[in-house]
Amino acid sequence: MIELSLQKVIQKFRGRGKKRPPRAPKIEMFWSAIGSFLGIAAIYAVGDFQDLPIQENLFLVGSFGATAVLIYGIPLSPFAQPRNVVGGHLVSALVGVSCHVLLAEHMMLAAASAVSLSIVFMHLSSTLHPPGGATALIAVIGGEGIYKLGYSYVIAPIGAGAVIMLIVALIVNNHSKSRHYPEYWL
Repeated sequence: MIELSLQKVIQKFRGRGKKRPPRAPKIEMFWSAIGSFLGIAAIYAVGDFQDLPIQENLFLVGSFGATAVLIYGIPLSPFAQPRNVVGGHLVSALVGVSCHVLLAEHMMLAAASAVSLSIVFMHLSSTLHPPGGATALIAVIGGEGIYKLGYSYVIAPIGAGAVIMLIVALIVNNHSKSRHYPEYWL
């Protein structure tokens, strides 16, 4: 019985035999590169405006790199829609800060709870955005600069950064004749 179950699980590891999707057209690659460059540059500029060294530029949060892949690379994805981008980051930041506040003495528990609970709350709020898991984790492991922000981490850098990237996505993705963004707002 156990042997049969193990065989079924191993068969699932092989995939479904489908071929990989075709590569994106070069024009899509171009707009993805332009959008991600401008989005990350805009967020960097906000922190740089404060005349901070790169190590202290808290606006340049790692999860925004993954957001760039979604909103500029695959803008039609449900995870790339404005509700998911902004809502997913905000929900996850709130969960992450709360986990750090409540569980700071137990870092493993805080980190694991931040990611898993952010997924649950993004599901509940219909704002699932995969980079949100990293946003929650950064609130827990981000270090003293992030910890000092407390719940203001939710507003800036997270909320402000997500909105900046969204504005760039609206401009860049609608500048191309081959793109339309967003698919929906709410």
